[in-house]
Amino acid sequence: MTTTPFQTPLQELEPGWFDYNGHLNMAYYNVLFDRAVDVFFDALDCGEAYRTAADCSFFTAEIHVSYVRELREGARVRADIRVVDVDEKRLHVFEELYHEDGWLAATSETLLLHVDMQGPKVAPMPEDLHARMAALCRKHAHLPADPRIGRSIAIRRKG
Repeated sequence: MTTTPFQTPLQELEPGWFDYNGHLNMAYYNVLFDRAVDVFFDALDCGEAYRTAADCSFFTAEIHVSYVRELREGARVRADIRVVDVDEKRLHVFEELYHEDGWLAATSETLLLHVDMQGPKVAPMPEDLHARMAALCRKHAHLPADPRIGRSIAIRRKG
């Protein structure tokens, strides 16, 4: 992994995902982000094979999606993923969903928990996995700050 975000292959949008307004239904942005994280985890050896071998996995604890530009039928998208922070039990990632033409469609900020499936209960990552995530976090720390990271939802009122 480099100092650039992890980039997923293009994903197809399925025809049944579009609402009566003609754009991608909000729920399917989460599906696209979730599939992107699966690709990311597989590349870091903590995806489905890790779940089978170690009986551990990652669960989403919190997610914040920002819709930037609508996606329409026929579009294809990719995700760029960066590690924002990590500790023994938690992983904070930021994903950007890009249209194949290069424009930003949406972002997702996600807090994931490392879970021992025997409980299931939140548990520390193995040292080697934590070290890989921490190294990636350090590399991604040099990426330009995105104003959507850490943003809360609020109606901002003037004085």
